Amino acid sequence: MSETSSNIAEYSVSELAFALKRTVEDSFGLVRVRGEISGFKRAASGHVYLALKDDRAVLDAVAWRNTLGRLAFEPGDGLEVICVGRLTTYPGRSKYQLVVERMEPAGIGALLAQLDERRRRLEAEGLFDVSRKRPLPVLPGVIGIVTSPTGSVIRDILHRLEERFPRRVLVWPVPVQGEGAREAIAAAIDGFSGMPEGGAIPRPDLIIVARGGGSIEDLWAFNEEIVVRAAAACSIPLISAVGHETDTTLIDLAADHRAPTPTAAAEMAVPVRRELMLQLDQLRMRQQAGLGRTIDEMRRHVDGVARGLAHPSRLLGTAAQRLDDLSERLRLRPPAEVVRVQRLQLLGRGARLDEVAADMIRRSTEALSAISGRLAIETLTGRLETGLSTLARMSPRLDQATRGRLRAYGERVEALSALCHSLGPQRVLERGYVLVRDETGSLVTTADDAKSKAHLSIVFRDAALNVVPELDERPITRRRPAGNRSKTAGKQETLL
Repeated sequence: MSETSSNIAEYSVSELAFALKRTVEDSFGLVRVRGEISGFKRAASGHVYLALKDDRAVLDAVAWRNTLGRLAFEPGDGLEVICVGRLTTYPGRSKYQLVVERMEPAGIGALLAQLDERRRRLEAEGLFDVSRKRPLPVLPGVIGIVTSPTGSVIRDILHRLEERFPRRVLVWPVPVQGEGAREAIAAAIDGFSGMPEGGAIPRPDLIIVARGGGSIEDLWAFNEEIVVRAAAACSIPLISAVGHETDTTLIDLAADHRAPTPTAAAEMAVPVRRELMLQLDQLRMRQQAGLGRTIDEMRRHVDGVARGLAHPSRLLGTAAQRLDDLSERLRLRPPAEVVRVQRLQLLGRGARLDEVAADMIRRSTEALSAISGRLAIETLTGRLETGLSTLARMSPRLDQATRGRLRAYGERVEALSALCHSLGPQRVLERGYVLVRDETGSLVTTADDAKSKAHLSIVFRDAALNVVPELDERPITRRRPAGNRSKTAGKQETLL
């Protein structure tokens, strides 16, 4: 045994550990491993340590920081993944491990599960609330677009904007998938949102985040939490136009509006210029027609007021005729003194007449100006307010009159109900009368009818009694009560 033992090479612990490391690395090289992530831990350096496991074994793994930056999804515990890397050992702990170079989810189901978990968490924070949604501007002056500058998406958007209503467009070029896409998209949204008003570059009134269709992996950058939070925090109304109509990403839920395609986003952003011009023409025609009606109404009102004022010529006509009469009378009275006196009186009265006429003309002019001013100030809004005020004053009186009418109708109905009750058959039965009915429920009112019936029902106040009729052929004799018989009752055989 001692000779055999002496033939075995002797290694130090370090020599053996590194020899195993070289052997493992040379024998396996690049491997592809599928398993479920367990013990996921991110170190302060940015590296990630985890374990891949299945139902029978566990394999330690490490992913360096630069590898994580190239991933299109966020790994975590419980996620089944496929890792490509190199197998090596860690001599410090006598462990072998996989150095991950690439990692991808093991199927769509894993991505959908991660997406659903992220959606529920962000929804619980209120990032998708409808109350956060803002309306789009009717006609934005500047539109910011976050998309790839080389794809067909930007050409489709610009072409549709040119067709509908040309606007100024600012393009923030970003990669829409792959490494660094999520950071670039979030930075573009934050950049547009943080632009100052009145700066050298105009701040957009609307933002469109657009990308063409693709698989769930291609669109994954728009499901990243950093992108969703940037869209929710954006201070500018945002339209999400990612993928085709059937594709749904988390940015669609956080955006103010979602467009099924990038082309539809351009249609939502601006109206059709021709339709807008037609609408403006219609509004202008309605405004002109309304203004014309208002002016015509004011003109008729002024004409009506003017008809109530006497024309100055009518006021002066009588005075002029009287002046002519006085002049003729003066001509027939030639004495100079009389003529002089009359001339003085005439001149005085003429001066007063001129003053009165001028004053009346001035007051009429002022009244007409005041009325015209009031008519010019009066608008349809004032008349509407007057009508509403009148309606408010009349409403309590109408309400009171309605309640009084309903109360009178109610009292009349109660009186008629009491009358019907007092005249009803039940009150007759309570006074000792009965009703006789045949098998069909019809009333029997004569003895001949009763004789022809097989069965009769006699209805009392509290119940009905079924009887078989037996006709008595003797005449009905009505007897007086004993106390009411007269002294000759014994001799009289007939009824009174």
